[in-house]
Amino acid sequence: MNVLSIQSHVAYGHVGNASAVFPMQRLGVEVWAVHTVQFSNHTGYGAWRGRVFDGPAIEELVEGIAERGVLPTCDGVLSGYMGSADIGTAILRAVARVRAANPAALYCCDPVIGDVGRGVFVRPGIPEFMRDHAVPAADLITPNQFELDYLSGIETRTLADAKAAVAAVQASGPKVVLVTSLHTRETPDDSIDMLAGEGGRFWRLRTPRLSLSVNGAGDATAALFLVHYARTRSAGEALGAAAASIYGLLRRTAEAGAREILTVAAQDEFVAPSRTFPVEAV
Repeated sequence: MNVLSIQSHVAYGHVGNASAVFPMQRLGVEVWAVHTVQFSNHTGYGAWRGRVFDGPAIEELVEGIAERGVLPTCDGVLSGYMGSADIGTAILRAVARVRAANPAALYCCDPVIGDVGRGVFVRPGIPEFMRDHAVPAADLITPNQFELDYLSGIETRTLADAKAAVAAVQASGPKVVLVTSLHTRETPDDSIDMLAGEGGRFWRLRTPRLSLSVNGAGDATAALFLVHYARTRSAGEALGAAAASIYGLLRRTAEAGAREILTVAAQDEFVAPSRTFPVEAV
């Protein structure tokens, strides 16, 4: 399996491609990583060094890959944080090129816009680009609850609200939606839910809430979900596999008191999660 992953990258820590690439490789996937930025560390530290690449730079790299004649063997494209609309346009052009070479290829878009408690944290114009262009072009999307509410225009206070929001987003294009973190009136205070929807069916998975604040977990979740979905073609099965691995990764990180997720130290969680959780049809 080959995946073209177009995301940000950091030298220190694990966000963007630095979070998504290794889990996929650990699962036996060949990853073609194209970086939209190259920073020393993630911006949550308040200071960083590096540079942002523009859309033409991304397209040039994709052109170089295409010249190797390998696009017909690309099974999926993965994207996350988009620093500008021109980078988003370059990503969608890459998706179109891959699909032209391999119509069976999947596009998984992690529509990074913001989060509960933080609001929108991307540049002006990016939320609208995600909603109007990237999400409709995707086969799979992996929003958090805040992003689901924005994309659907529905405030998700209950499970029924969340299901309606998923269905509304699916109507715009993507056939599979994974809500990576969901807390509704039905969710216990000490837990967090994940919800997947496909073909009018929905599955919920509940894990204990962990006490930690780290970046990059969503990037790894999208990567794992894409791989497991590509292999099983089942949103429910992909949800169970991805959630178990992410919970193990975050549990190990919390136990260590680490600021960065332990992508390398906890790598066995990607192939043999230490704990699994029931996937419930809802």
